[in-house]
Parts: sequence; C-alpha cells; structure tokens
Amino acid sequence: MSRSSPALAKSIWNGLLATLDEYNQPGVFTTFSGFEWTFSPQGDNLHRVVLFADGAEKTGTVMPLSFFDGPTPEKLWDYLAIYEEKTGGRAIAIPHNGNLSNGLMFSDRKFDGSPMTADYAARRIRWEPLHEVSQMKGDEETHPLLSPDDEFADFERWDVGNISGSAPKKPEMLQYEYARSAFRLGLKLQREIGVNPYKMGLNASTDTHTGLSTSREENYFGKMAHTEPSADRFDREVVPAADPALRIVTAQESASGLTAVWSRENSRSAIFDALIRKEVYATTGTRMQVRVFGGWNFTADDIANHDFVAIGYRKGVPMGGDLGPAATGKAPGFMVAALRDLDGANLDRIQIVKGWIDAGGETHERIYDVAVSGGREIGEDGRAREPVGTTVDVATATYTNTIGAASLTAFWTDPDFDAAQDAFYYGRVLEIPTPRWTTYDAASFGVPLPTSVPATLQDRAYTSPIWYTSG
Repeated sequence: MSRSSPALAKSIWNGLLATLDEYNQPGVFTTFSGFEWTFSPQGDNLHRVVLFADGAEKTGTVMPLSFFDGPTPEKLWDYLAIYEEKTGGRAIAIPHNGNLSNGLMFSDRKFDGSPMTADYAARRIRWEPLHEVSQMKGDEETHPLLSPDDEFADFERWDVGNISGSAPKKPEMLQYEYARSAFRLGLKLQREIGVNPYKMGLNASTDTHTGLSTSREENYFGKMAHTEPSADRFDREVVPAADPALRIVTAQESASGLTAVWSRENSRSAIFDALIRKEVYATTGTRMQVRVFGGWNFTADDIANHDFVAIGYRKGVPMGGDLGPAATGKAPGFMVAALRDLDGANLDRIQIVKGWIDAGGETHERIYDVAVSGGREIGEDGRAREPVGTTVDVATATYTNTIGAASLTAFWTDPDFDAAQDAFYYGRVLEIPTPRWTTYDAASFGVPLPTSVPATLQDRAYTSPIWYTSG
C-alpha cells in the first residue's frame, strides 16, 4: 500500500474489505481478505500471501504490511502476532515460489544467516502452516536433480534464476527451493533442534494479476494483461533479464493452480480451520477430488465401505495429520481415493511419496504406485513402469478419456516401515496426458507450437503430508 499517501491507501483498503464482506455468503460463496508481502532481497523471491479469517470489523483496524516497513520474515510474523493479539482474529502467511528464491525459501539457517533455532522454527511453522506448491510461475513439488528416480519430477519447471532475472540458479540452491526436499530437511531439523519448521501443508493458487482466475489448460487467460490470449503472446516477457538465459516468457507460464479444502462447511471460520489443520491439497488446475487417511488399524475392507470417510476419521487421521505412536509390530496403513475432474481428464495413477530419516541423520525418499488404471501391473518394487499411454492429438489440441480411470482407490501399508524413523507420507495423483495450454493456443490461433515447453502434460494433485514421529 502507498507510503506517500496513507489516507488514500486506507481508503482503498477499507473499500476492498467492504466489498469482500458484501459478497461473503456463508454456505454459498466465501470471501477472504488478504494481501501479498512482496519481499525479494537482491531479487530472490520470498513472497508471502497474508490471509485473514475475519471481516472488516477486525481487518479494518490494520493496514497491509509493506516489505519496506517489515523487511524480514520475523517482522511479518510480528505483524501477524500483533494483529491476533489486538483483534482476537486469526491470520496466516503462505509462502510461494521457492523455485525463484535462489535457495532462500527453505533454508537450514535463519534469514540473517545465523544457525536455525527452535524458537525461529516454531515461529515459522506457527505463522506459515502451508506452502503454495504450484501456480503460474511454475511447480515446486520437486525437481529432476533432487529426485532423479522420479519420472514425473520434470514438470513445469522455472529453474534458471531468481524472480527478477538478476542472478542465475546454482544446482546447490535447488534443495532449499522445493517442497519435497523441504519436508526432508524438516526431518533433519526436528532431530537437531527439536522443531520442524517445514511441517507444512500444501496448497496452490493462480497468482494471476488480472483478476481472472483461470487455471485450466483449455481456458488459460495468462498471468498479466500483456500475457492474455493472442496469436503472439508466447514470446512476451514475464521475467525480463539482461542475460537471455535467465529470461522467462509467456509460453513458460503454467496454467495452475487450485487449493482444495476439506471443510465442515462453506464459511470463513470453517475453511480457515481446515487450512490451519492442513486438511488441504493442491492441484495444478484440475478439480479432481482426493482423500487420504492414515492410521494403524485400517483394513482393506475399509476403503471399499461406502462410509470409508467416516471410518477414516474414526480410525485414523486425514491429510495434514499426525500418526500416533506406532503400534507394536504394525506398519501404518493408508486409505486413498481420487475422483477425476468431472469436466476433465481420467486418472493415470495414485502414488504415495514417502520421506524418512535414518539413524545416521540422512534423509531418503521413495515413491510407491498404490493404484493404477488400465490393469497395469505394480511390481515388487512398488512401481508401475508401464506408462498409461496418450490419446492427445497435438494438431487439434484434443484428447479422449478412452484410457485411464474415472476414479481410483487403494489401501496401502508401508512395506518398509521402521518405527525408529521419523517419516512423512503424501499423495500424488496424476491425470492422463492432455494438451498443454500452449497447444490449445496454437490450434486456436493457427500458430506454431513453442519449442521451449512440451505439447502435453499430466495435471496432478499433491496432498498435504501425514507425519509419523518416533518416540
């Protein structure tokens, strides 16, 4: 907000809050107030979206915090704490685009470079319980260099530099930029300092700057006004850079993403409760429905029960939750279910991504295919190596749902569980291949496909992890 004209800034803020309250209809349509804290030291992205749970009677007592007035994450957390103490309201900050932070977003140190402390870690996870893992400026679940055994890791990458295009990316930065590696780092920090600052849930958003929330490949309207649909938008700059290697253009924008919330009702309070408890998942624009429950006492019959959701809550914990102490001789079991976007593509597979820390303090990851379409075989290594195939006609930007499945379910027990090892588990659900938005554009406008991006992709969902803590 404007520092040169506080009265004007206050008027704009109050007008926005009034509009949000006017259109908030509990049970029908829920609005939230918030702002973006756009801190980018030396051009490295540390942006956060601040979200309030409250109406104008509380949010109107404060003004959005500028990074000029709060130039460190700690200052932002102070702002949130003061807001809650002053108003009795609730607020959180949601970081995004760690992939453009050049190694700062998920550091093993405090922002000032000093060693991570338990207090700093506790404050971070208190005020930042979620991370925006996918949006128009790329996907940040993981990266091929971090997860070389993951054939789906190479997805919508923005990995050449920082958000300003002023500094190149170095390979050693990547481990501090992506959610999966952050989850692994969190396990190490939990062991070293007693607190995990990265025990976060996953959400996604568009980050559009046009007011149009278009996350679908076939209906992508661009991030900014100058990247809206046209026959010549592919090469328009999104991140200008003196070095051409650091330049990002419109064709590289990702038609993403959406946050799905398992809320008890469609209201500010209930949705915010779900965000806090991390019962949320991210999608790359698709509206697929995904459930994950973890526990010690599930059976294979439970997932087949028409009331499996109630069973999941009664006998276990949902996404974002913590498994209780390990039962002697038992491994955790997980019920997973996914339903395709009713207006979208069939499903390829459901996967469980596991990360853990061993006795020597080293972290590991492994992917298990737990449900696959088309009768494909899941091998003894827990993987279905046969691809689902494709029906995409690139020239016409079309596909058919003649492969894949409309829904998938599975009950899976960790075959490699060690009760002495802290771990996390999250679901990843992949659709069958469909045309990328650039392919739809090329067919619509009769222009060549851009060579910098693939013609097809597999949209997906990422669930918030379920955590296991030993001892």
